Amino acid sequence: MNKIKISIIFLGLFFFTGFMNGQSKVSEPSKSGPVPSENQLRWHEMEYYAFVHFSLNTYTDQIWGYGNEDLSLFNPEKLDCRQWARVCKEAGMKGIIVTAKHCGGFCLWPSKFTEYSVKNTPWKNGKGDVIRELADACKEYDLKLGIYLSPWDRNRKDYGSSEYITYFRNQLTELMSNYGDIFEIWFDGANGGDGYYGGTEGSRKIDRYTYYDWPNTYSLVRKLQPKIVLWGDGGDRADLRWVGTEDGYVGETNWSLLDSTGLVTWDMLHYGLENGNAWVPAEVNTSTRPEWFYHQSEDNKVKSVNQLLDLYYNSIGRNGSLLLNFPITPNGLIHENDERAVLEFAKMIKESFKENLAQKASLKATNTRGDDADYLPIKVVDGDKKTYWATDDNVKSASLTIEFTAPVSFNRFLVQEYIPLGQRVKSFNIEALVDNKWIELAHATTIGYKRILRFPVVTTTQLRFNILDSKSCPLISEIGVYNAPMVLDAPVVRRNQLGEITIVSKDQGSVIYYTLDGSAPSIHSLIYSAPFVNEGKVEVKAMAYDPFSKKCSPITTESYDLCRKDWTVLGVNDPKVNSILDGNPESAWCFNNDQNQPAEIVIDLGSYQPLGGFKYLPDQSRWPCSHMTKYQFYVSQDNIKWTMVSDGAFSNIKNNPLVQVVTFDVITARYFKLRAIGNTNGTLNQAGCAEIDVITR
Repeated sequence: MNKIKISIIFLGLFFFTGFMNGQSKVSEPSKSGPVPSENQLRWHEMEYYAFVHFSLNTYTDQIWGYGNEDLSLFNPEKLDCRQWARVCKEAGMKGIIVTAKHCGGFCLWPSKFTEYSVKNTPWKNGKGDVIRELADACKEYDLKLGIYLSPWDRNRKDYGSSEYITYFRNQLTELMSNYGDIFEIWFDGANGGDGYYGGTEGSRKIDRYTYYDWPNTYSLVRKLQPKIVLWGDGGDRADLRWVGTEDGYVGETNWSLLDSTGLVTWDMLHYGLENGNAWVPAEVNTSTRPEWFYHQSEDNKVKSVNQLLDLYYNSIGRNGSLLLNFPITPNGLIHENDERAVLEFAKMIKESFKENLAQKASLKATNTRGDDADYLPIKVVDGDKKTYWATDDNVKSASLTIEFTAPVSFNRFLVQEYIPLGQRVKSFNIEALVDNKWIELAHATTIGYKRILRFPVVTTTQLRFNILDSKSCPLISEIGVYNAPMVLDAPVVRRNQLGEITIVSKDQGSVIYYTLDGSAPSIHSLIYSAPFVNEGKVEVKAMAYDPFSKKCSPITTESYDLCRKDWTVLGVNDPKVNSILDGNPESAWCFNNDQNQPAEIVIDLGSYQPLGGFKYLPDQSRWPCSHMTKYQFYVSQDNIKWTMVSDGAFSNIKNNPLVQVVTFDVITARYFKLRAIGNTNGTLNQAGCAEIDVITR
């Protein structure tokens, strides 16, 4: 009997304890607005992956193909998709999206629905399949495969008709069925225009929003690849959105939301919509070079490590992904310059985020959801994205203080929201305790999947993360505090037309040292603080120095001859002509002759000078009007009688548009004339120029 009573008592306590625990258990936060699908969540976690652009126009030096390129051109003797995969894997990328068919219509796989494909090229005697080789390479290197299939097709006679849609979907079916799992399909927004169109030169126009019947086309893709995400530049029913630019950045404010139907503006694409009704996050696409397809002239224009770091912080660091393109060379490989740049970039990212200093600190929040252990501040440094610090439902602003056991130095702050329950934070800042005062290090708006802030190195024992406003109670899954090493690019030195010299370093917190006497700069040289004027002949040498790591950048050397403040371009009314004298290589002017006569420029130096040569920097823009290939250089005492002192050619200037230096025997003159008698367009009446200068003796 006593045993029965005892059992009843224990059973009662068991149920009472369970009841009390159930009553005290804090409820999970509810969803706030639209949330990502499982496919989108997997995509968010990829963060960084590759584009590869490769087609027939790789061999014609064209920006885009016209659909009439000769199939016999395609014979990449060293094509190696394993090299592509290896470079991407070592660069830290998670996948590769390949241009299976670009707008020219050429197919990198042996499609049975067209003759305009690899099956009719010399490459592997028509037995090759680039998509198959890439799919196998991705599998070997544990990378995901994505497909770019251009809706526009400049080779198809039936483009613009309903028959073409059948053709387009047949190709989609081939690609979605025969190469394993596809993580993303990429539909370019370029639609209609001039082309070959199956044998007849012409132009086609379509309604990009209705012609492709996107709802049924998307349904076909999702049926064949249930785990896929779809990229669309308009956002209509797509899973991902374009950000309105191909320069590698998304808005500082970046909501992962859009409206599910209707047209979108540039602002919506770039910043998202705070109150959108669909989860459509931002994919940031750009290239390692100015263009998407390979051009030999861009071999010296591969983005630097600092430029790639800017892409990283302005895409992944702003709640987006980074889709970085490699233009494949005609021999079928990623160029060594591009490979070197991305591997150095990967090394720098790894070093920047190798140690989270916050994991060795104590954390204290102004509010925790019911003080429940599941939502404590410690969850933001446990390395588990599925756990998070949360506040009570009615709390939309809160602070989390990170206290270190000893002073630490850092210059990066990383924060992530728990997005399976929505994007919430509208604004926040971070502060450091310096000399017993809280100073603001950075202020930002949205967070989303990931936000990274950069600022000069600060040393402190306390850091405070303040959520200033939120759509609903904030959920923070990760916080990271890092001390990233400086990437010390050589400084940029420029002198404008007035003789004002500026020296700029991209490295926040670095010190610039310089000399004007030709000696190598050191930490004992002059410190640059503001632009200064030097109108004479001078050689400027400069370096950036990081006082924390004690590292120095490479040295920049720039030599200047005559100051150009008294120079005048004669016979030109366009004020933009002074772009060729402003000392800025990024600005340019194109001199023309409407009579199809040689283009020329005449300059008054303002005084007589002993001339012994000249310098010509061609237009450095992405689409220059032309480069001068053959020239004549004249001098004059009076702008009436002219003497030609040099004529010649600028060899390989199309592929290597660097500054051209020409010297000749010294002659005193006040005026000079540079005449273009040949250009890269094969005409006489035009030549682009970024800078022009003389050499005096």
